[in-house]
Amino acid sequence: MIDETQVKAVVADVLEKFNIKGNVADGLQKLNVKEHVNEVLQNLGIKGKTSTGKAPAGVSNRHVHLSQNDLETMFGEGHQLTQMKALSQPGQFAAEETLHIVGPKGAIEKVRVLGPTRKETQVEISMTDSFKLGIKAPIRNSGDLDGTPGCTLVGPKGSVILSKGVIVAARHLHANKAEAEALGLVDNEYITVKSSGPRGTLFENVWVRVSDACALDFHIDTDEANAAGIKNGDLVEIIK
Repeated sequence: MIDETQVKAVVADVLEKFNIKGNVADGLQKLNVKEHVNEVLQNLGIKGKTSTGKAPAGVSNRHVHLSQNDLETMFGEGHQLTQMKALSQPGQFAAEETLHIVGPKGAIEKVRVLGPTRKETQVEISMTDSFKLGIKAPIRNSGDLDGTPGCTLVGPKGSVILSKGVIVAARHLHANKAEAEALGLVDNEYITVKSSGPRGTLFENVWVRVSDACALDFHIDTDEANAAGIKNGDLVEIIK
């Protein structure tokens, strides 16, 4: 539901607009403010939306998903990723392997590879990273790589020149089917997520991904997390 402090602020704003003195209850008796409250709520982007529950946040640093062919080019024939740490999504892990991302203006070293391997190599960076690399990476959903820029990846035994695959990952929320049903979520819809705290923020256009291969988690990159003061595991509110 809408935060109580937001409601009070909206009502106070409307009462001040119409120069109504006294407490909120008196003010509401003097004026039918429903239309004006709705106008302010619309401006806040939360009109008609309610909370359906909470989800933990997962902050995603720059990383690379490799195809098996590209993995072997950079780490040797027959190479298999070595799991370092399990991630929030079932079966996915941070690997021991790291590599360098090279762009027209610079390079970022020791970027973590995530496993398992994929059909197509995908490089996920932040907007801040894109400035350092000199790569105009678009905001895209994972796997939507057509028309994206490439880069050079350098491993210990070779390098790969990608013609595409560099993106800034769009914010998204994972859930399995049971979690999605409980929270009223539908696969591929877009929702709003609200964080709290000193930098409380409304995240709009959050892509929902529902699959039994998923677990409940709200994924944002380091730029977004730092701006909103969010850490791994912080609970955020799902708003529809």
